[in-house]
Amino acid sequence: MIEFAREVLNLEVFVGVGVVRNVTVRKSGNKIVNLMKETIVRIKDRYKLETLKDEPVIKAYRRFFWRIGIDPTKIRPSSEALLRRVLRGKNIPLINNVVDLGNIVSLETLISIGIYDIDNIEGKLLFRLSSEGEVFKPIGSSVEKLRKGIPVLADEKKILHLYPHRDSVDTMVTEKTRNVLVISAGVPGISKERVFNAVSRTCNLLSKHANGNIAYLSILP
Repeated sequence: MIEFAREVLNLEVFVGVGVVRNVTVRKSGNKIVNLMKETIVRIKDRYKLETLKDEPVIKAYRRFFWRIGIDPTKIRPSSEALLRRVLRGKNIPLINNVVDLGNIVSLETLISIGIYDIDNIEGKLLFRLSSEGEVFKPIGSSVEKLRKGIPVLADEKKILHLYPHRDSVDTMVTEKTRNVLVISAGVPGISKERVFNAVSRTCNLLSKHANGNIAYLSILP
């Protein structure tokens, strides 16, 4: 399913992996909108912006970022970015039912989650470190040239994801998407059980609210 380069294994990265086939991608309906609203209410009751950095999962992601040379006070892990947006009173933009469900689970679990269009993946998938000057096409901003040593998920032709905070436009979920790969991000200090539960929860919601069929669930490596 996904291979891991030795240098990434040395960072003790692990991931929850799910494959959901035959999803129907559409604008989120009332059930998902209400689930998002309920999740946001719980987040505001449970967490405070001032102490968010002290939550064990958030601390683990931050330690990992420092370890790979990224300042987590400037570039946030994706789950922390969502939480901070909620705690500042801002709305989470609704994209489509598949992406929105991933964001809901990320808020619920604090685990960073990525969802990718499998049919736009070319060849084998590999977690590896970036090369100097390698090109990445992020969603919502201009093309970047990466420095050496950033953990990435890549196929044989392109980078899908900067771990664990940014995804590529090349494999983003659109209304044409039918089959998706779901990744939940594990780093040292976060339990494998929590990471697996996050990917499992996402896949089950995609089955319920996007008519998908769960084809694969696991923890790797």
